[in-house]
Amino acid sequence: MYIDIIDWDDEDDPHGNVQHIIGPGEVTIEDVNEILSNHQGPIELSEQSGNQIVIGWTSTGKHIAVVFVFEDDPDLIIIRPITAYPVPEYGG
Repeated sequence: MYIDIIDWDDEDDPHGNVQHIIGPGEVTIEDVNEILSNHQGPIELSEQSGNQIVIGWTSTGKHIAVVFVFEDDPDLIIIRPITAYPVPEYGG
């Protein structure tokens, strides 16, 4: 997916998206950036929040979901991550 900017809050903002994502320590900012930047498939809607969600693999082998919103900008594609979390691999 093409993105101009991934919008992160200051790391020291206790209510910001950085702290919300790295809080449990299982997912990093780099993981989220990688999933968003490399995503090639469809963008789904989260059943819980109604926001956009993508699921993918990082180069380090983490399978994670990233929930995000598109920021309103007529000239740039700006994505603001809301949360991210590990998801189990499903297979049959």
